Amino acid sequence: MPQSNPALIDALRATADRLAAGARYEWGHMGRCNCGHLVQTLTQMTDHEIVASVDFALDEWSEHANDYCEGVGHKVDHLFLTLQQMGFGYQDVIHLENLTDRRVLTRLGEHRHLRRNQREDAVLYMRTMADLLEEAGVER
Repeated sequence: MPQSNPALIDALRATADRLAAGARYEWGHMGRCNCGHLVQTLTQMTDHEIVASVDFALDEWSEHANDYCEGVGHKVDHLFLTLQQMGFGYQDVIHLENLTDRRVLTRLGEHRHLRRNQREDAVLYMRTMADLLEEAGVER
């Protein structure tokens, strides 16, 4: 689970709101998927700018996260650094892309199954994660 950070909580909610309002969503597109939309919110980059910043390497975020090693000079490093500065690590990226963080799913109900390429499920997941992070920050 990411670290509780008010800026990250706000970004998750803003991203969920933008998706719910009909922002262009394509799970297979690095700038328009679950993580791509969060990166848009955090960086103010467009979907096209995100893809262009990694030389149009349209790998999935989870693939980049699995291969990520800080400081080796991959084109995606600057995006992961932005996420890390918000308390959102590479494992969190994988969970967001696949909607698989156990704490979020537990909050949604024991038998909740989310589909990673469904806008409504991504919105619900991000809002629930924001709620959990906000509660964790209050408990400190």
